[in-house]
Amino acid sequence: MQQEGTDARSTSVEAGRLGRRFSVDDIGLQDSMPSRLHRIAELPWHECWIQQLRAEKKSEHTIRAYEVAARTFSITALPQEVVSNWDGVRSITVKQFHLRIDPNNGRMDAWINGLGNLKPATINAKIAALAHLLKWLGHAVPDWIQRPSKSRSLPKTLGRRELKRLRQAARESEDPLAMPISIILLDTGLRVSELCGLDVDDIDIEDLSALVIGGKGEKDRTVLFTQSTVDVLEAWEPIRESRLLIGADSGLRALFLSSRGRRINPRSVQKMVDRLADAADIPRSRLSPHTLRHTFATGLLERGADLVTIQRLLGHASIATTRIYLEIGDQTLREIYHRAQRSPSLPVDVLDEFPVQEQGEVEVAQRSIE
Repeated sequence: MQQEGTDARSTSVEAGRLGRRFSVDDIGLQDSMPSRLHRIAELPWHECWIQQLRAEKKSEHTIRAYEVAARTFSITALPQEVVSNWDGVRSITVKQFHLRIDPNNGRMDAWINGLGNLKPATINAKIAALAHLLKWLGHAVPDWIQRPSKSRSLPKTLGRRELKRLRQAARESEDPLAMPISIILLDTGLRVSELCGLDVDDIDIEDLSALVIGGKGEKDRTVLFTQSTVDVLEAWEPIRESRLLIGADSGLRALFLSSRGRRINPRSVQKMVDRLADAADIPRSRLSPHTLRHTFATGLLERGADLVTIQRLLGHASIATTRIYLEIGDQTLREIYHRAQRSPSLPVDVLDEFPVQEQGEVEVAQRSIE
């Protein structure tokens, strides 16, 4: 009995360092942990959870976002608690943390109340992160948590006139990357991270295709391109070879290299696109690498490509994501119709407002991607 009392006091003191006192009955909460966690019960929870996220092949971006949500939640103090710091909380054991984040102790309520000023999409992302953490620790997300509904904004696309100005700006740019990058993004619908990750070995000129390795969700897929991409890649090749000599790694296989001979990154691509936007007289808010991806998809749809084909070309996990482009087409029609009704006469080039692509680019949607 004395030994049991000593163990209970030890557990109470141990938990008390986190600002909460547990009764003797709380010791039994360890039994509610999933059996899979028993072997790591005495290890730091944070390290174990991060390893679990990586085992699930979550991207580093997702892991960082999950970690931020977990940090703000776990250091949220209850009225009777002393405020804890993150370094202390993340070093406690899985067993201790399982007790700390019990969703029925009021911490969840306090944390949710602190999210009130954030955008619905941000709140939903944080709740999703916390739901993963709770599930991993064997807790259920309380039924009373309601994710706010978010108004879905339609992706931005470029009209024909804007595309013409963009291509002209790329041709006249002093940056040798401007032309190949802008054309390839419009021709393939690649994500900017996928573009930056391309190696020369991923390109099959004869097959007019490229292998995207480790795309979103760590999924590989094949994207198709037209002669437009072949032309800009052939023009880029001698520049790439000269930049290889500048870089520290002459064996680097990256397709696109910076002026320092290093693999380009999404941030440098965005800066280049910003300069093109200025040169093309397009607001920066309307032009990004993702805008070109949306323009690619919308152009295919309006020329008759089916959603399944577009889904596979874009690498969407769910066709529900691709379906939003149907709404873009409908919205474009409505805007043009009402604008024409307000005009004294219907302009001959009214269809110039549609986001379209060159004729050769449409062939992508008609080719097999087996």
